[in-house]
Amino acid sequence: MKSCLVLIDIQESFRQRPYFTERDVPAYLAAQNALIDAAQKQGVPIVRIFHVDGPKTAQNAFAIESGHVRPLEGLAPSEAAATFYKSRHSALVGTGLDVWLTQNGIGRLVVTGIRTEQCCETTTRHASDLGFQVDYVTDATLTFDMQHEDGSPLPAADIKARTAAVLKDRFARICTVPQAIDRLATPA
Repeated sequence: MKSCLVLIDIQESFRQRPYFTERDVPAYLAAQNALIDAAQKQGVPIVRIFHVDGPKTAQNAFAIESGHVRPLEGLAPSEAAATFYKSRHSALVGTGLDVWLTQNGIGRLVVTGIRTEQCCETTTRHASDLGFQVDYVTDATLTFDMQHEDGSPLPAADIKARTAAVLKDRFARICTVPQAIDRLATPA
């Protein structure tokens, strides 16, 4: 089965948000870049997804007009087999990604990107529901601290652990970076 590395919303737009912190970015980029390098060496197609929404103005970090809808600084350069722009949480809603995957014989997606619990998790669930096998690489996703309804902290590490737990064996195979690299080289 042919695999594809999916890079979801790894864009400078997030650096413009008040919740953005560099704390986890170095480890995230190391993991993400290792997957990009492996995919390129093994000839696995890389698909880039960018999130765009809101007013089409330079002041909106998620508008193309802002100049921030571009790869996150520090992301390894790569030649994308395809690039899609989305305005919903799932990369499979209204983008044509599902058609492209089918036309290119892709049966397994390796899901990575920003934000763990939002666009990465939603795309994973959607892809699974459409019949794709999904490898979800938790270390190659990035998210940020949040707060519970009562104001108590919800650390990014807890969000990532929760996401992995709810996706595991139901919507995706949870993979480490080395496991994902091994699986890129092995047909399912």
